[in-house]
Amino acid sequence: MALSRALLKGMSLTDEQVQAIIDAHRETVDGLKDEINKYKEDAEKLPGVQKELDDLKKDTSSGDWQKKYEDEHKAFEDFKKEIETKESVAKIKEAYKKLLKEENINEKHLDAVMRVTDFSGLKLKNDGTLEKADDLKESIKKEWADFVVKTSEKGSGVETPPKDENKNNFPTGRAAELAKQYHENLYGANNKE
Repeated sequence: MALSRALLKGMSLTDEQVQAIIDAHRETVDGLKDEINKYKEDAEKLPGVQKELDDLKKDTSSGDWQKKYEDEHKAFEDFKKEIETKESVAKIKEAYKKLLKEENINEKHLDAVMRVTDFSGLKLKNDGTLEKADDLKESIKKEWADFVVKTSEKGSGVETPPKDENKNNFPTGRAAELAKQYHENLYGANNKE
């Protein structure tokens, strides 16, 4: 049964009441029509969404996502290992440089020595020093002997003391000359006491 003006007038409603009911009914019908259109559009998209879902199911069932995960995980572990290796090599280089300094390798040549040194066989102890440090020191003394700075501090020998050029313990310079002239004027040139 359709809602019509005749039906509403037959119920002995006034014209204003009939118009109000018709307007409310029209709003309801328009809202329902909008919903129907929306559902139709969604229904038209459904085959594409279903195909996409099927494709994703095929990908996950073939283990493709697992391979991607394993590749990413391996790349991360490799990166982490590379960082740890770089840090370890930096610590080894620092310890080796310290050994070079202890063996008096010239500061100017330290960088050159560090560039040509192979650090692959060196390992650190837990205390931060290099393993077999004594052997390394001997190796450094032999390999880099040309770069060793020989420093020695030696005092003047007792057997040959410095010469005393000023036997009379007079000061030298202009002041000494004036003092000498004063002395000669006072006591005479030949009178030396």
